[in-house]
Amino acid sequence: MSINAYRRVQEVAASPRSTEYRLMTQITAEMIAARDAGLKGAQLMPALHRNRVVWSTFANLCAIPGNRLPDDLRATIISIGLWVGKYTSGVMSGRAAIDDLIDVNRAILDGLSNENGRVGQGAVLR
Repeated sequence: MSINAYRRVQEVAASPRSTEYRLMTQITAEMIAARDAGLKGAQLMPALHRNRVVWSTFANLCAIPGNRLPDDLRATIISIGLWVGKYTSGVMSGRAAIDDLIDVNRAILDGLSNENGRVGQGAVLR
C-alpha cells in the first residue's frame, strides 16, 4: 500500500478528538519552535496566524446550534477563542509573550488526553 493510501485510511479512521489533538500538537510545536528560535513580533506571524485560525474555527463550531457539547463547555471554548484572537495581537505587537498562548494550548492538549495518555472521544468537532 502506498504512503498516500495509508494516510487516507488513517484520516478516515481518526476520531475527532485525535484529529484535534494532532492539530493542537502541531500548532503548539510551531509556536514553541518560533519562540525558541528567538522570533519576535511579526516574525511569529505564521505560527500565530495558524493558532488564531484554529481557535476561531473551534469557537465558530461551538456557536453552531446543534453542537452537542454542553453549553458551559461551548461557552468556555468560545471565550478562549476570543481571548486567543485578542492576545495574539498583543504578541505580534510585542506587548505580550507567546508563552501564554503555548500554555493554553498545552492545557487543552492535557484535556484531550485521558489518564493513560491516549486520545479519546472528540470534543469540539462533535
